[in-house]
Amino acid sequence: MKSSRCFISALFLSSILLQSGCTLSEVGSKTKGGVVKGASFLSSKSKKAYQTGKTALGFAQAEKKKAKPMTVAKKAFGEMPDGSKVSEYVLTNAHGMQVSLLDYGATVKDIMVPDRNGVYDNVSLGFGNLDDYREKSPYFGCTAGRYANRIAKGSFTLDGKEFKLATNNGPNHLHGGERGFDKHVWSTRVSETKTAVTFTRRSPDGEEGYPGNLTSKVTYTLTNDNELKVEYEATTDKPTVLNLTNHTYFNLAGEGDPTILDHELTLYANQYVATDETNIPTSVDKVVGTPFDFRKATVIGKRIEADHPQIKYGKGYDHTWVVNQKKGKPLAHAATLRDPGSGRVMEIYTDQPGIQFYAGNYLDGTFKGQGGKVYPFRSGMCLETQVFPDSPNHQGEDGWKSCVLRPGETYVHMTVHKFRVE
Repeated sequence: MKSSRCFISALFLSSILLQSGCTLSEVGSKTKGGVVKGASFLSSKSKKAYQTGKTALGFAQAEKKKAKPMTVAKKAFGEMPDGSKVSEYVLTNAHGMQVSLLDYGATVKDIMVPDRNGVYDNVSLGFGNLDDYREKSPYFGCTAGRYANRIAKGSFTLDGKEFKLATNNGPNHLHGGERGFDKHVWSTRVSETKTAVTFTRRSPDGEEGYPGNLTSKVTYTLTNDNELKVEYEATTDKPTVLNLTNHTYFNLAGEGDPTILDHELTLYANQYVATDETNIPTSVDKVVGTPFDFRKATVIGKRIEADHPQIKYGKGYDHTWVVNQKKGKPLAHAATLRDPGSGRVMEIYTDQPGIQFYAGNYLDGTFKGQGGKVYPFRSGMCLETQVFPDSPNHQGEDGWKSCVLRPGETYVHMTVHKFRVE
């Protein structure tokens, strides 16, 4: 047995020497005290031969796969009527997760994540061409602003002056007006150090009725922990109101799947913002004993047709929940969404006081998505982190975070979407 081992060892060493062109004396001169463990004594040429010899003799061991590089790729997506070019930016992390972004509306177009079997699918609803985004989009994946959500009767008063805005949602103002931030092409900068893209836009004083020249930045970062971080920043030269958010429609079973009603949702909130029939806040109420209690994981479809006035007003869920905050924590865990079928899970963390859960109540099958499938009723849902609706008309009220931005101040907002499987 010993002689057999010696023979194999000798054969192994001979194979290395023959392939490397090294003599015994050359090898010996590289040792410390004549004996060095492993292959550290070999020259770079010899190391290659060492590995080849191991393979030839059946001694090769499986080595860990090196992580793939994280990348950002750019490609054309279309052209605006004024000739402005629109581009798509594809972020890919080391595990193969991808996020595709558009500079039109600083929009999230695709989010490709694996299911429990490692099969990737796009969990973000959207279109495959620019014209559909321009002409049809119900805010798919966009950055909504200047003020996301509603402002009652399209007016607010700031420092004693009344400002009039468009009423583009019944009697109210919605998502920045007739041509909000979602309908503009943003300037773009790709990070040199991270898998990130920053979109910047200057909104001029008086645009859509809002005061102040406002410069806004939105940075999307894809990490190797399968996190999509969204960071907002803005400054102004006059007092103004501001509420930025991302309006991605999610379906964790994959875009084109017919329903989100089988998803399980947890909202870490003890209260929600009740509204009138036009979705304008009337009070902040407790969730306990109502269809709005998602403190434990609950199937979305379980109570969405409940006989409750708030359900009727929203035609389902279209409300803001008050995120439970923990002292000393910069980001609060606002929501967890699960798709039992695929095993995909999305967790949302934010520094904002509210999260708007919209259950796709106005999707009606008239939109055909980029995968070629139509988007029927409640086939996508939004979880939008933000201040409360109509906050400009609740300035100074207890429990309402200020939405006012003044010169010299910087608006900041961070939300993290973390994807995993179960």
